[in-house]
Amino acid sequence: MNDAAPLILCADDDPDILALLTLRLERAGYRVVQAPDGDRALALARELSPAVVVLDVMMPRLSGTEVLAALRADAATRELRVILISARAQESDVEKGLAAGADAYLAKPFQAPELTDLVKRMVDGG
Repeated sequence: MNDAAPLILCADDDPDILALLTLRLERAGYRVVQAPDGDRALALARELSPAVVVLDVMMPRLSGTEVLAALRADAATRELRVILISARAQESDVEKGLAAGADAYLAKPFQAPELTDLVKRMVDGG
């Protein structure tokens, strides 16, 4: 993998979804680091400053929205691009995620091109 490729942090407590996210993003040319829970995701985001953070909303230890709140409250991570993903796809869930500071919200199940296109736009500054 190209060390100059943008780094994407993916956090999900479901190992199958985490593997799928990683596979799709690596195939699209990104480097990927994984986190199995919110605590690890927050630590990795602070340590690595990834180009984009993909957070599952419902995770153990810290939820995706709790991680998002912590990232937005910290000057060092406030500007990170964050995508929330969740099986919760009601309009109110999406609105809550965006109101919490997410740059985008993807409802599970999503198509791989949706994810890779969204990540590409964020990496490119869109």
